[in-house]
Amino acid sequence: MTTYAVRMHRNGGPNVLQWEEFEPGSPKAGEALIRHEAVGLNFIDVYHRTGLYPLPQLPAIPGMEGAGIVEAVGAGVEGIRAGDRVAYAGLPTGAYAQKRTIPAHRLVAVPDAISLTDAAAMLLQGMTARYLLKGCYTVGKGTTLLIHAAAGGVGTIVCQWARALGATVIGTVGSQEKAELARSNGCHYPILYTNDNWVQSVLTVTGHQGVDVVYDSVGQATFMKSLECLKPMGMMVSFGQSSGAIPPVDLSILAQKGSLFLTRPSLMTYTEKREDLLAHANDLFDVVLNGGVTIQIGQTYALKEAAKAHQDLEARKTRGATVLMV
Repeated sequence: MTTYAVRMHRNGGPNVLQWEEFEPGSPKAGEALIRHEAVGLNFIDVYHRTGLYPLPQLPAIPGMEGAGIVEAVGAGVEGIRAGDRVAYAGLPTGAYAQKRTIPAHRLVAVPDAISLTDAAAMLLQGMTARYLLKGCYTVGKGTTLLIHAAAGGVGTIVCQWARALGATVIGTVGSQEKAELARSNGCHYPILYTNDNWVQSVLTVTGHQGVDVVYDSVGQATFMKSLECLKPMGMMVSFGQSSGAIPPVDLSILAQKGSLFLTRPSLMTYTEKREDLLAHANDLFDVVLNGGVTIQIGQTYALKEAAKAHQDLEARKTRGATVLMV
């Protein structure tokens, strides 16, 4: 039976994503062959498509998150076998395919109570939320945080999880409809970022004390204003740049604004070791299974409609998680 994948031969707009025949081959030593049921769409896929984050070589199959059934394993693979329900998030890319091979040590078993569609929607964004809340800064009772794009895929998980941890959650959103979505997901104070005074709104909510930590995936449009929202010795977590790259920053600004901390983390670093990958995934599965976080799939597309999904994501037409169905 012929299999297909979404392949790009050059960088550019969504139209470079082409539906083509693809033969994944047999798994080599240490690898597993996966038959996808669902693939997660993430903004990093856009960065790979445009070349902002260059892929090792072209042509390439983008995508960093998927869930499905193991069809075969290569020599030396332990703990994974044919028939297992698995998911993954992170490098190497190649998720936009009906089938693929992948290093088996990057796979995690999906609990029976979680659908593979939900697994594909949650793993990259959910493990990102996990390192934001428990790695970059330890969020708990008494923490006040600001999350940009609070109605997005990572944002909806961060809002729910942070509230479950006892934090006060402030979030920026792009419309009143998204404000209601953020509020329904645990955001105590949704604020429209289209309001020129959103920094003042954040400071008003905090009694002009500022927040303990800002989680900023927007980048260029929000970075400097985000610093103004922090209390002295607060933590600025810049983990994306959907509005464009952040220009060079004079680090003395961190001292001027109150001895601030700044980090630019990556999920790949936080889950590079197998034990850390499992810790992140298991924490995520646990908080979903105990009801602390509900995965919000805002929209689905057929995998072969990946170009349309990219268009909508970049146009901010999506909300919550987006899944490409195989």
